[in-house]
Amino acid sequence: MLSHNRYAIIASHYSESKNLKPNEGAIYIKKIYIIGIVASGKTTLAKKLSSQLHIPWHELDCIVHKRTPTGRVKQSPQEQQNQIQQIDTTGKWIFEGVYRESYHCLLDMADKIVFLDIPLRIRKFRIFTRFLKQNLKLEPCEYKPDFKMLRLMYKWTDDFEKGKPDFLTMLNRYQDKVIVLSTPKEIDEFIHLNH
Repeated sequence: MLSHNRYAIIASHYSESKNLKPNEGAIYIKKIYIIGIVASGKTTLAKKLSSQLHIPWHELDCIVHKRTPTGRVKQSPQEQQNQIQQIDTTGKWIFEGVYRESYHCLLDMADKIVFLDIPLRIRKFRIFTRFLKQNLKLEPCEYKPDFKMLRLMYKWTDDFEKGKPDFLTMLNRYQDKVIVLSTPKEIDEFIHLNH
């Protein structure tokens, strides 16, 4: 069973940054997969960890929907996997996004998997406030923030909740490297521990 292990350190600091010699307490985690549904805080956490740990982060949505001069184009599952494999050759990364079968490989590739299991009421409130901020041009957006997209985000959220037992069963196979964070406070504590 997955545990809510918010104190599991995923310190990726290099030995030279901490003046440590090999095997003097340094934990080498260079590949982190942050997973969660819409408005769970994935991007915010990825940005903070990227800055603190000096590891580049990648939005999986930008891999699914590739930017082109004429707009965003959805890539095939094989194209998505090819891009992920290419990024993996760099040796260190933070990926963040919702779960899709096309990047199931990240569960195997990651040193640590951080699942953001934020309460449904908080996520629904965040979806609406994000919608408002995007329409007021207070927050950047890669898609058209209209009512159709708002309805889709709520639908994806409801669909995730319905399929959550199966998702947790799948994630349980990786329980030795999964960290579950369930509240904004736990996320803040986790960031502080990895600073």
